[in-house]
Amino acid sequence: MPLAASDPITDALSSFAEALETPVHALALVLLLVLALELGRGGVEAWRRMRRGRGRLVDVATTALREPQRGRELARDVASPIAGRALERMADAVGTGDPRGSEPALAEYELAVQRRLDRTRVLVRAGPAVGLMGTLIPLAPGIASLGEGDIAGLASDLRTAFAATVVGILVGTTSFVLTLWRTRMYTEDLTALEQAVAALDADGRAPKRITEAVGEHAT
Repeated sequence: MPLAASDPITDALSSFAEALETPVHALALVLLLVLALELGRGGVEAWRRMRRGRGRLVDVATTALREPQRGRELARDVASPIAGRALERMADAVGTGDPRGSEPALAEYELAVQRRLDRTRVLVRAGPAVGLMGTLIPLAPGIASLGEGDIAGLASDLRTAFAATVVGILVGTTSFVLTLWRTRMYTEDLTALEQAVAALDADGRAPKRITEAVGEHAT
């Protein structure tokens, strides 16, 4: 029995999907590279935190706010560059006599943390999605090869599909863990900075600030 005529819409969709195969697989490799860079940055920051000790930021921030002339020097001793920049702005504001200078500095810190977390949040969603696309696209020509009796062609397509699956799951899972770790670390840093401001308030050298939790950034 002769095969039915091909549907033009189906042919167009198949051609479009096949054209995406190389870009999707290239994008999977790019995501893997971005993940490696983020892991490197996270590893450096983790090493700096371990070397300088837990709770170090509270002491450094308190000293910097009480001795604002040393703010820039002490900010360089902070493990997180984001917290270091925030502490430097806070110390500068206290040094110039700005009574509310810590508020914009802490707000900028939260925005910087949000931007940093967004980089790995994108990987959490994009990794599995790209991996799934990279898995499904080669299956169509693989099934066609099977219909033609080309087992070698099917095996090659399946190998590519499974590799894309592995890359997508790896990127998504690792990025999720990295995002959770960063969220906890940056929340602890914000708490330390606010404790330093509270200690300054207790000395009567700065007004009290009502702060908001950053738990929403963990979602």
